Amino acid sequence: MPINWLFSEPILFISWIVAILVTLTIHEFSHAATAKYFGDNTAEDMGRVSLNPIAHIDPIGFAMLLFIGFGWAKPVPVNPYNLRNHRLSSALVSLAGPASNLVAAIVFSVMLSILTPILGPQNMLVNFLFLLILVNVILMVFNLIPIPPLDGSKVLFSILPDKYNNFKEKFSINGPFILISLVLLDSLLNLNIFSKLFGYVLDILTRFL
Repeated sequence: MPINWLFSEPILFISWIVAILVTLTIHEFSHAATAKYFGDNTAEDMGRVSLNPIAHIDPIGFAMLLFIGFGWAKPVPVNPYNLRNHRLSSALVSLAGPASNLVAAIVFSVMLSILTPILGPQNMLVNFLFLLILVNVILMVFNLIPIPPLDGSKVLFSILPDKYNNFKEKFSINGPFILISLVLLDSLLNLNIFSKLFGYVLDILTRFL
């Protein structure tokens, strides 16, 4: 776990923290900016259309992310009824976060492929770029899981017809407990399902770049 780097590899630990801050900021800013683009100013009014990490970081969620590897940022407030064509726009607002992480991972991968032969694989900047790619891939893939409160569930809810509103309501309530249970089981039983999934996507990304 990265917290183990605090004393053994302090520079790597600091790089990990910065990578998380950068990645979360990209993700949440993209949600807020996309909502504004489609007509909802709720996030802008709360100062969330910002690249300042402080606007997006939840202290408890961030601390848990560092210490146990599972946490959260402040959710971006969105009023879907302020959005133009609110059903489609809601899906696009939800997809904006993971999509921005994919774009960031691709950009950082290109930079890594250019700089590694020049600086060498042990260079601090090269290692930092790898961490940025890793964290962006993890956040992208994890958020696409269609379980509330993750972005994937919001995309799913936005495309389901109104006759499923009862399901949406119940799933929204129970989803967080299901998600936490899956994460705990994956860790306690050493299933490594999430890490294998992250590694698979990372492998695909690096293979094409």
